[in-house]
Amino acid sequence: MTTTSIDTHEKARAFSAGFEMISRFNAATRQELADDNTLLNLYNLCEQLCSQDKLLHLDSNINITTGFDIGKTAPTAGTIGLVLSNNQDQPVTLASVTPNSNHKPLIIDRMQPSALIIGTLDSGNEIIAIDDVLEDVIKLAYYLIADNVTLLVSLDKLLFNSMVSHFAEVYPVTIFTTLDQKDKVCKPFKGENVKAIVTSDRNVLEHLEYGNLSYRDILALHDTTILDLQAEIWGEPEPLANDPSKPTPYPINAFTGLLRRVIELVAYYAQVPLAMAGQCVLGSLAHMGQRFIDAPFGHSHMAACLILITEGESGSGKTQAMGLTHFKIKEYERQKYASYLDDVSTWESDKASLKGKELSTFLDENPRPQNPKTLFDDATIEPILDRFISGEMSNASWTTDEAGQFFNGHTMTGDTAGSALSAITKLYSDGEVSRLRSQKSAYATPQTDAHGVRMTLLLQGQRVVLEQALTDPLMNGQGFLARALIACPEDLRGQRTWDDEQRRNDSPYDNPDLIAYWSRCHSLLDPLPASLPNDSTGTPQRIKMKWGDGAEQVFYKHMQAIENRQAQGQTLEYLKAYASRMAENASRIASLMAFFDERKVVTTDDITRAFMLVEYSTAERLRYLDATPAGEQNDSEKLSSWLVDKVRGKNPPILNKSFVTQNAPNALRGKKLNGLLEDLQSVGHIRLESDGRRRLVCINPKLIN
Repeated sequence: MTTTSIDTHEKARAFSAGFEMISRFNAATRQELADDNTLLNLYNLCEQLCSQDKLLHLDSNINITTGFDIGKTAPTAGTIGLVLSNNQDQPVTLASVTPNSNHKPLIIDRMQPSALIIGTLDSGNEIIAIDDVLEDVIKLAYYLIADNVTLLVSLDKLLFNSMVSHFAEVYPVTIFTTLDQKDKVCKPFKGENVKAIVTSDRNVLEHLEYGNLSYRDILALHDTTILDLQAEIWGEPEPLANDPSKPTPYPINAFTGLLRRVIELVAYYAQVPLAMAGQCVLGSLAHMGQRFIDAPFGHSHMAACLILITEGESGSGKTQAMGLTHFKIKEYERQKYASYLDDVSTWESDKASLKGKELSTFLDENPRPQNPKTLFDDATIEPILDRFISGEMSNASWTTDEAGQFFNGHTMTGDTAGSALSAITKLYSDGEVSRLRSQKSAYATPQTDAHGVRMTLLLQGQRVVLEQALTDPLMNGQGFLARALIACPEDLRGQRTWDDEQRRNDSPYDNPDLIAYWSRCHSLLDPLPASLPNDSTGTPQRIKMKWGDGAEQVFYKHMQAIENRQAQGQTLEYLKAYASRMAENASRIASLMAFFDERKVVTTDDITRAFMLVEYSTAERLRYLDATPAGEQNDSEKLSSWLVDKVRGKNPPILNKSFVTQNAPNALRGKKLNGLLEDLQSVGHIRLESDGRRRLVCINPKLIN
């Protein structure tokens, strides 16, 4: 995992807030440490390093002005404050420590990556990150400080990973672990500027205390391993052969930063496949984003809503995954509904005291409050369409972990199924609803149309439900499934862990990345009125997302590659309806990713990653239909084999891209070559890099050995 990126303005604000907070308090004295041996030892250590001003006497409570707990008051009076700094060695927050207490340190701003820095933050020193108890950290510091070492101390284990990633943006960072914890500790930092010292049985402090060894001696032990995690970016290459029995590997690299960490965390806490967590995150982005943005396509724009269908058996974790990704959305819905009930009660009370002309005037000027519900899990399509037409809502989501309620409900199994599917596809593509009733009907209304409305579908269900739907001629013929993003991940039941006490006590609601995600969701769901786009009359308008430099051309290159694969004998020959919607979905996904990052421009990186998700869905659709040709190698396998053959004996295994372009097998050259190289990069077979004006193809060494 990598740390959440923080722009210059946010860094400056955090530094300013941190400096203002810290400047209020005086440096702590020995007398104020209340005979707390740990704090006294820390004071002596800092005094030795001429940095005793890192310990402050907090004589009052602190009003929190930054971070997740903004507006609250921290009970810090009578405690010792440890100054926490960022990777520029700027103070950004404090940790409040109560002397002679077992209480966990209280960190004032948990959203700001920071550390207690012991030593000089200098590239000439080895920067070592520690998340041990303060007493052991001080012992370790006394052993190491003479070896030109600087310690970064995380006072909360949950914040360790983000702290390491933050400082690794500027300096090489060393971490310690033991062999039995290696994978768990190292995995989050693959590809980052981090080095891991892995000892076999004892940890580093135990070696120093009881083994009578120096730090250099420990590094030289035969069973000590030093891992360069930046070089560990090469993971296991994913298989290229199309095996209908195996789920398509989920392209987690399609997400970056906070969104990627959220998907990984949801998969961890709910114990579900990455694909299920990813689909739920896309559903939450679409629910929030469709209200505010439109995605670029051709010479105009289209809705940013999505149709997402995910296979998951009963008890596979669908509910838990959706509970985490949609936590703030559901909370927002509950709050709006509670306010609505209060408004209805007030309205009824005001109306009850009026009669005659006063009542008529009141009703004309004060229509009954409208139900704000926009998130549905058990409904039929007709009343949803009616609410669009009546103007009660303009954005909605049908979000359910029981897809049978949608596919097997009255609407989809009766005579009205065709018209209902047609209405949904029109709503998805054009944002329009049209519903004409007889004026003699009890439900007659002069309103028949709605324009500029949006609806996202996030449907999760069992195979017995989805299999019938995904092979249904009507579902396919009406174009509903052609617009859907489909995932059929592996079933993890039988592989999950429930009896690990540490895992059980690790609450997702304390995780800083999930907290940051929910905070972002809240700000997107309920933005300040001034940030909402309006037309000249003040009517709310959706932001028209724009292409960034080169992004539109990349979009059309992908679109052309998809077009070519629909030709006779190609992989998408029998899936043309589905293929023709792939580019649309990619633009919608890329726009939603940019929206989550609070941007109005879709970049080349956004659209490239969005196509990875679209390609994944297409592969799953082909697999579900068992429509993939079997037997001979596909083009990706042929190109990968050729590349591996050409780099045997070369160290490092790198080819000039111009050599590949000129010498690859004839059948793989031309327009298709770039698409094949991108496919190989997405599954970890190669990396495309630049060296000045040269373009290089780096081959995964694990394919050669």
